[in-house]
Order: sequence, then C-alpha cells, then structure tokens
Amino acid sequence: MLKTRIIAVILLVAGIGVGLFLYNSETSPTSTSHFKLGLDLASGTHLEYRADTSKLQQTDISSSMEALRAVVEKRINMFGVSEPIVQVESGSFGNSAEKRLIVELPGVTDINKAIAMIGKTPLLEFKLLNKNYVPTEEEKKNNIVSKDAFTDTGLTGRLLKGSQLQFGASGGFTNEPIVSLTFNSEGTDLFAKITKEHIGEVLAIFLDGQPISLPVIQQEIPDGSAQITGKFTAEEAKGLVRDLNLGALPVPIELISTNSVGASLGQDVLNKGIYAGVIGMIFVSIFLILVYRLPGLVSVVSLAMYIVIMLVLFKFIPVVLTAAGIAGFILSLGVAVDANVLIFERMKEEFNDGKNNTEEAIKNGFSRAWLSIRDSNISGLITSVVLFWFGTSMVKGFALVLGIGVLVSMISAISISRTFLLAIYKKNPGRFLKFLFGSGVKN
Repeated sequence: MLKTRIIAVILLVAGIGVGLFLYNSETSPTSTSHFKLGLDLASGTHLEYRADTSKLQQTDISSSMEALRAVVEKRINMFGVSEPIVQVESGSFGNSAEKRLIVELPGVTDINKAIAMIGKTPLLEFKLLNKNYVPTEEEKKNNIVSKDAFTDTGLTGRLLKGSQLQFGASGGFTNEPIVSLTFNSEGTDLFAKITKEHIGEVLAIFLDGQPISLPVIQQEIPDGSAQITGKFTAEEAKGLVRDLNLGALPVPIELISTNSVGASLGQDVLNKGIYAGVIGMIFVSIFLILVYRLPGLVSVVSLAMYIVIMLVLFKFIPVVLTAAGIAGFILSLGVAVDANVLIFERMKEEFNDGKNNTEEAIKNGFSRAWLSIRDSNISGLITSVVLFWFGTSMVKGFALVLGIGVLVSMISAISISRTFLLAIYKKNPGRFLKFLFGSGVKN
C-alpha cells in the first residue's frame, strides 16, 4: 500500500515537472527547443535541382529519376517523421526539356542547413583509358590525363551494394585509408566482364567527375569487389563511405534554385487547432468525472500524463508536427480514453455484483478489461505498421505518431491509472469513498 502510494507520488511529481519544462521551453523567448512544424503549419525551405540525364537511355530516364527521388527522400527522412516533399518535375524549362528534382523541407529555414541535410552525394564512375590515347607535352609536364581520354563503361555508384572503410598498405604507405566497394549482382557481372576483357588496361575511378585513382587491371575480378585508394585522410574516407552507403545518386544533380517558403495553413490555423484540442479535452474530462467520479478524475490525470509523454517523445525523435501528425495524436488520445472507459465499466460491474472490497474491484476491473484493450490496440498497431510500410511520407508521419500513441496509451491506461487508483483505495472504504468510486449514472 505504502509502496504503491510512493510510486504514485513519484509519477505525479515527474509528470508535473516534465510538463513545466515543456511549457517553459515553449514560452521562453531564448529557447531553441521548440517543436518542429511541417510546411502546412510553419515555414521551410524549397530547393530545386537540375538532373543531368544526357547519358541515360530514354527508356531508363523515368526509373532513374524515381530512384533519385527515393534516395534523396531516404537521406532526409530516415525515420519517416519529418514529412519532406520530394518530387520529380518534367517539362520544358526555358529553351530546353529537362528533369528537375523539387525538395521542400519543413521546419528548416536555414538554406545552408537544408542543403547540408541532403548532402553532396558522390557520383562514382569507372572509366577505361583509351588505348590509342597519346598525352600532349603539357599533360606529360603536369602529369595529368585529359578527361576526353576515357571511355564510359556503364559501371557507376548506382550499382553499388555497399562500401566500408579499411586500413592497409598501398603505394608505399601503411595504414592508408582504403574505401572497399561491393557491387550488386548487376554490377558484379558488369565488373567481371570489364576486368576480363581489358586486362592490362587502366580502369580509372572518377569521383564527382574527377579521376582519383588510375589502377591497372591485372586480372579478372569475378566477385564484384573493388578498392579506392585515393590517398584520403581518415575523415575523408569515412565521409565517402557514409555518403556511398546512404545512396549514390543514379544521376548527377545541380542545385539551381533555393528559397524559403511560408506556411500553407499558418499560425492562425495552428492556434485554432490547439484551442479546439483543449476545449475537447475539457469536455471529455467533465464527462469522465461526472460519469465515473473519482476514477474519472484519475483518468483525466492519466490522460494529462499521456499528453506529456507524447510531447516528450515528439521532441526526442524528433517528430515534425503537421496537420496529419496532429490528427494521429488526437486519434491516439481517443484510444486512451476508450481504454479507461472499458476499465471503469468493468469496475462498475464488480461493484454492482456486491463486491465491497475496493482493491479487488479495481484489480478485477483492470484484468478483465485487459483482453479487450489488448486486442483493440494490436489492431491499431497493425494498421499503423501497414500505413507506415506502404504509405507516402505524409502518411508515414501519421502512422508513426498513431503507433507511438497507441503504445503510450496502453501504459497510461493500464499502469498509471491503476497505480493511482490503488494508491487511493482503502480496505474498508467508508460511504463517502464508496460514493467516489461509484458511477454517476445508474443503468
């Protein structure tokens, strides 16, 4: 009994403390920990890239642009909660027909930061040195090779399966950073064919249009593995491996336009949405207290702690709040209310059956309502997983918020409410306590 009450006090104090922290962080004019808002509620950054599809077959352009869109979205939306807008535009721009990639990032007003989020994904290419190439005197003097001396092989970073950083001896240096590459099945077959047919020739490795290594093919390499030894520093090699693994761009892109965009719904809509949520919470609280009396009041406290926990998670993940995400949050709040109603109805049945032991009625009410709560929440989680797996970026944000909300609502309804009720009860309740645990509406 004492232990339960101590736990209840700790939960209550912790909830109040975290709630005050969240309030102060949102109202302090010097705070930098504000919630991130989507483009439909706040501002963001608009980036426009031109895609170079000149070296692609006409039949491959559409699939390559879709792959480009997917790679960029993966880099900036790893957890599916920032809800960026990444789309491909086709048509005639100026005097030429070209493909463009449009990226809109919610909550990012610093354009340089927005560009950094996408990052400079390296364009990796393997090219053969022309056998008939004869360097000019200037090229010999400067020890350079003209780019025109190389022939495309079709082997690019698009065919990479992965890369990793290694350290070894190369070129007289020990512990030199080496970037090890592994191609996918298509790349492995092409690499094997190139190395088999061009033994003794130079297969140059180009990074962002510049030759960084000029190795000579010594023998056929059938296992689809290669190494880049461009005399990198450890940090440079680590960054290259990271960028390659995040997804090498199937086509090169050039940033041609940047600008900030305003909210499509605006601060006024956000304020009205919060106001409507507060009013709705007040009416729900009044209903719970009138119908279920003391358990209803406990459920209101439990729901308040649920809201606090969700807001903390929104900050830690972090979740970019959009209209869709807020809808998922409100829907999960309804699930939490539903769980409390199921529990309290079961408790009321226990009291109506003549069980005067308040503790027994509380425990039986929770245990017997658990199966219904479990099944309904599992179905909600399944729905969230399916939406997250198959949905677009906006749907994924809604699904993730809903899924988190369903899990947290189970904790608040089963654990927090139960702890508070058991901390309040007495073994031999008086008439007043019986009244508080009774129902305000008789069946």
